[in-house]
Amino acid sequence: MAETIISPGISSIENDQSFITQTPTLSGVSIIGPTVIGRVGIPTICTTYSDYVSKFGNTFISGSSSYSYFTSIAAANYFNVVGANGPSLLITRVVSGSKSNFTSATSSFISSSAHSSGSPYNTSPFILETISQGQIMNSTGPTGSNGTLLNGLSNNIRWSIISPNTSNGTFFLLIRQGNDTQNQQSILQTLGPLSLDPFSFNYIEKVIGNQTEQIIQDSTTNEYFTQLSGSYPNQSIYVRVKAVNQTTPDYFDNLGIPKTQFTGSIPLAQSGSFGNATGNNIPSVAGNYYENITDTNIQGLTPNDYTESILLLANKEAYRYDLFTIPGLIADPLNFPLSNAVVNNAISMVSNRANSLMIIDIATYGESLTNVLNSVSDKDSSYAAAYYPWLKTINPSILNQQIWVPPSVLMPRVYAQNDIIAYPWFAPAGTSRGVVTTATQAEKILTQTYRDSLYQANINPIATFPTSLGVPSVIVFGQKTLQKKKSSLDRVNVRRLLITIKGYVTQVANSFLFEPNNNSTREKFLSLVNPYLSTIQQQEGLTSFQVIIDASNNPPSVIDNNQMVCQIYLQPTKTAEFILLDFNISPSGVVAS
Repeated sequence: MAETIISPGISSIENDQSFITQTPTLSGVSIIGPTVIGRVGIPTICTTYSDYVSKFGNTFISGSSSYSYFTSIAAANYFNVVGANGPSLLITRVVSGSKSNFTSATSSFISSSAHSSGSPYNTSPFILETISQGQIMNSTGPTGSNGTLLNGLSNNIRWSIISPNTSNGTFFLLIRQGNDTQNQQSILQTLGPLSLDPFSFNYIEKVIGNQTEQIIQDSTTNEYFTQLSGSYPNQSIYVRVKAVNQTTPDYFDNLGIPKTQFTGSIPLAQSGSFGNATGNNIPSVAGNYYENITDTNIQGLTPNDYTESILLLANKEAYRYDLFTIPGLIADPLNFPLSNAVVNNAISMVSNRANSLMIIDIATYGESLTNVLNSVSDKDSSYAAAYYPWLKTINPSILNQQIWVPPSVLMPRVYAQNDIIAYPWFAPAGTSRGVVTTATQAEKILTQTYRDSLYQANINPIATFPTSLGVPSVIVFGQKTLQKKKSSLDRVNVRRLLITIKGYVTQVANSFLFEPNNNSTREKFLSLVNPYLSTIQQQEGLTSFQVIIDASNNPPSVIDNNQMVCQIYLQPTKTAEFILLDFNISPSGVVAS
């Protein structure tokens, strides 16, 4: 009997003709999630994994055990593929409860020499504060031998001032790892020479920066945006200047001699720490991590903790990304109703942006097939894709630790891998571009019947197949979006093709705003768009295309309305998801024709 292909696969059909008669079917990725350290709620670009670790940390202790957040595991896997020259990550840190509970740590007292009159200053010449927020940044506290800070951690910092020079009014600032020692200093950043003279090119605020960002909700539109305060951009990823209490304007007199009233402001050589930060994301007892997450405890957070960041990332003018994911939020209306509601809002957000694809998780670890299939019943968008099941991977930050993660943690790596091997309009699936190389195993080895059921529901199966070496290979074996209506846009490669083309054409169109609405402008537009689409056609993204922008769709009535109309017709290249192999068995004496 002939096999029916529903999910991607190869159908081997035996037509038994021995019977008498037989008649012959691109930023890169945006991730929202908790992190160990970092700015709260402010989308931040990371260009490498080491850059990510510097800004957001990687491991933490909860209940005497080491863990990594899904965010960190996803970042490590992604950068392992794209490297330093690939698309960046846009990370938005979420925390439990109100973000206002999380504050920066400030520097301990900084000593300076006395006034010329002999009276000491009772305030620090300047105050630093950490870019990262939360009490994990507090290194202030008891000290041990060799200048150790008992509260010093690999994730927090301390400071040192070296080489103060009253002759030229400068000094150097070292930002050190919180758990180093005086004899073996781990210097993260050297800043200087610094000056307290606001008219100097190396004024401390100019060199380090003093800007802060605050998330604001517009009272009229209810939209979220970030508001920047401070005059100098932050040049350090660790600290900014909170205040300068003792400036030294025009440090030198007309003869080039330091003014005596200012020399006492230069800080002495010393070391210190940071303290007074508030906000804690990490419970003292083991939280719900990895496969143990629940709808009300997702790595120590609740679904509502993600809402504001989703609304902020709706601003497509401020934040550009091609792929979007929220690892840990399970879109299961039955068992994770709170998470499901937030994911549905996120799908609406990316659908309204119309320039990115969201990867969602639709089942927790150990879920039944019935519940998995029901989880997508309330979802319908070509801007979202779902994968199943969970995957086991090696935690890149904890030696030999194997953990279970939802598909959205590793899928950004698969998409990046696809784009490196081919292009965004190729399917991130199959044995060429869909191998999940960092997965050691899938939660379930899916049979063809299981994969068929998933694919009928627009859920992309992650299959397990044996290899010639006997080691199972975990492979993405589907590329459907969650659009229910059958069209070209129910495939991931076509949706990503359109996202890529729309991004380029929109950028071109922006350059023609306010230009004369005449034939010359339209010809210039065509001269940029046609070659681009022709290149995509050569790269097998399109079988044909046509761009119309002439008098036929720009009559005087359109021009009089200050409009310029361009119609673009695309025929995307389809992928071979179903391969039919006919094996014909002939009776003796019959010669194949």
